[in-house]
Amino acid sequence: MDREQSGRNLTLQLVHTLGAAIVQGKYAEQQGLPSEAELCEEFDISRSATREAVKMLTAKGLISSRPRQGIRLKPRESWNMFDPDVLNWILKGTPTLSMLKEFLQLRIAVEPEAAALAADHQDDALIARIGDALDRMRAAERGLEDPLEADIAFHLSILAASGNPFYIQLRSFIETALRVSIRYTNRIKGVSTASNEDHKKIYDAIVKGNSQAARKASKEIQEEALELIISELEAQPC
Repeated sequence: MDREQSGRNLTLQLVHTLGAAIVQGKYAEQQGLPSEAELCEEFDISRSATREAVKMLTAKGLISSRPRQGIRLKPRESWNMFDPDVLNWILKGTPTLSMLKEFLQLRIAVEPEAAALAADHQDDALIARIGDALDRMRAAERGLEDPLEADIAFHLSILAASGNPFYIQLRSFIETALRVSIRYTNRIKGVSTASNEDHKKIYDAIVKGNSQAARKASKEIQEEALELIISELEAQPC
């Protein structure tokens, strides 16, 4: 490994270490982070690698760094929640039911419209990928596929088939969050795999070019999951 690559790896390691610590509340907001010099000493890496890590965390909305002010933590509202790293750090901690609810609210706003767009767009190759993912979901019911990966592939294929680059750009965010939310809602329902028939309704509507039916079928899946999360929230002690 050359020197530049080694420095890059150390930078990324520091980004992930500090990023996870920040979103999981290991640093007090009033306290801030150690200085760059202190981080260099604590993690035994160069000043340049540390400075680059600070820049990356700043771009993710987690910190600010200014002369004479040091490195300050930014409030949660400033975090770039669409950054896959930020979301992954949060989900690797203990995501709250409230956060899962907020994620499902976003899915309801996005995925039914993506399904409707896929029905209108009618890209045969991309629709075929949705069908392939559905086949994987059927195989998962027989124990021949990973149920989580098949389910995620189905939803991501719909985003791709929408033909809308803004929906497609949400792929990493949706994929990261689905890995937690699908497991959780399936556990509440007491199942290990998603309903193949419910997902087939979306696929059939897209194939037929029926955007209204595709939107409705997708929304029903999202709303069912949201209702499960809300019911769990309401059951929690005050």
